[in-house]
Amino acid sequence: MKTIQEIEKIRTEKRAELDLRVNTEADTREKHILVCRGTGCTSSKSPKIIETFRKVIEEKGLENVRVIQTGCFGLCAKGPIVIIRPEETFYAHVKPEDCEEIIQSHICEGKKVERLLCKNMDGNFAQKLEELDFYKKQKRIALKNCGLIDPEKIDEYIAFDGYQALQKVLTQMNPDEIIEVISKSGLRGRGGAGFSTGTKWSFTKQAESDQKYVVCNADEGDPGAFMDRSILEGDPHAILEAMTIAGFAIGANQGYIYVRAEYPIAVQRLKIAINQAREYGLLGENILGTGFKFDIDIRLGAGAFVCGEETALLESIEGKRGQPRVKPPYPATCGLFGKPTLINNVETLANITKIILNGADWYASIGTEKSKGTKVFALGGNVNNVGLVEVPMGTTLREIVYDIGGGIPNGRGFKAAQTGGPSGGCIPAEHLDTPIDYESLAQIGSMMGSGGLIVMDDTKCMVNLAKFYLEFTVAESCGKCTPCRIGTKRMLEILEKLCNGEGTEYDIYRLEKLAINIKKASVCGLGQSAPNPVLSTLRYFREEFKEHAIDKKCRTNECKKIAKIEIDSEKCKACGLCQRSCPVEAIEGEAREIRIINQEKCIKCGTCIASCPFKAIG
Repeated sequence: MKTIQEIEKIRTEKRAELDLRVNTEADTREKHILVCRGTGCTSSKSPKIIETFRKVIEEKGLENVRVIQTGCFGLCAKGPIVIIRPEETFYAHVKPEDCEEIIQSHICEGKKVERLLCKNMDGNFAQKLEELDFYKKQKRIALKNCGLIDPEKIDEYIAFDGYQALQKVLTQMNPDEIIEVISKSGLRGRGGAGFSTGTKWSFTKQAESDQKYVVCNADEGDPGAFMDRSILEGDPHAILEAMTIAGFAIGANQGYIYVRAEYPIAVQRLKIAINQAREYGLLGENILGTGFKFDIDIRLGAGAFVCGEETALLESIEGKRGQPRVKPPYPATCGLFGKPTLINNVETLANITKIILNGADWYASIGTEKSKGTKVFALGGNVNNVGLVEVPMGTTLREIVYDIGGGIPNGRGFKAAQTGGPSGGCIPAEHLDTPIDYESLAQIGSMMGSGGLIVMDDTKCMVNLAKFYLEFTVAESCGKCTPCRIGTKRMLEILEKLCNGEGTEYDIYRLEKLAINIKKASVCGLGQSAPNPVLSTLRYFREEFKEHAIDKKCRTNECKKIAKIEIDSEKCKACGLCQRSCPVEAIEGEAREIRIINQEKCIKCGTCIASCPFKAIG
């Protein structure tokens, strides 16, 4: 167990040792080679890269070079990523066989390996991290330590202000003062509707009970979302520290992290972090000698989307089937095991220590009038810079997609962006300049959700997209209430009819009315928000629904049963690439002639569309 003085000594000494991580002018001969060990880069052999770097360094007898595993750097499209400090050199798409060249050229000879340097979308090399367009408009608060520290070493977390906020609240603040700071900061829940975090803490503190709990909701179930996973993998101690602060503020002595079992790296690092915190006396009895007691345990979820709903999550922790409870009572008064329970998601908790250390006014100065701070998004889909981004609230969708995301691949046009996953809605091109905040998204029929942001180009069918999200919701419905269990199934059947060319215009009317009724009548947030993708696509892309129903046509040819792929004779250059690429020889014609697609043979695979350099097929 460490005393406050011992923790302060670790912070001072370790920070001096790691100064080169944040100071490009650091006066040192030492080099730190940071290698991403988040899930994405791990799947692309980053552990082998770390192993190879260490082997080469040992063979060459280099003493001032350290290789450090880190969490996600954010720019997943360029992984595996290697950054060399203090000069901040960013290497992209690194392979194990590149390690020896990097050591010899960069470390030994002082020459950067240009072929591996990361490029901006204009084709220019970025010599430093700060020169990459991807990072210029970002502000990292929740992701502050991700990509900076080794998440499996508590001393590195301590070096960068770790557990300083906990020390401050235990020695200088009372629970009411803590809650006042969180409330004044304007922090809202980052997992869904955006309820005031300070208000939620206050309600739980006011509840009278002999036992209270703090629960971290790490059941991140939206398709394409990986914000919480990346924070847990890259900065697990930030969540432990925030939960302990929350426990002190509301009067709880036990916390639980509910994390899905599909996140093995996050689970492993949480276990390591909890053991380290207990060893240092930062969890358990008499924390930092102040007499405060708080401990944290992990509970693994089996991957049910409905367990992201807070009361279904509590049922699962208690060992029951994950189904939502009727509210009220709310968890703040009757939660886990019937006791008052505070539930926050990972990203919400990741902001707590920064607010305590920097003050409520600092945090409130970032973002918009009603949506304070930053928001982390998992940027995916048809965008060049797929990855994890953190931007101030109020940043526009256009800035995220084009300035940070690098635009749409292959010169295609932007069609829509889906925010909030299966609970959110589609944002069309006409709203590209909408500020990303809670109120603005709600006004255009979408929602923030947990932070998934899927970009779609002009090859996507919006009817088919609505069907995709309904398929997910139907599969994930817990079945407790009739509107969600049966209603979403009926909606899916209508969408399948439309995509198969069997629907009518009346089906569109039925679909919309059913969606509105399900939204009103479902018991929990999953059912209430399940119709959102359908309602938003109907709102902005109704013409596509009518084409499916009346003309039996899918303009993007994604719906195979009504697709009709044709060659535009005005655009076609008679190059024959489409004919050579067709797997079923459905394209007919002689050399130097405009080809014709035999509709009876065509299997609508889209290979010809992808192969045509002149965009003459569609």
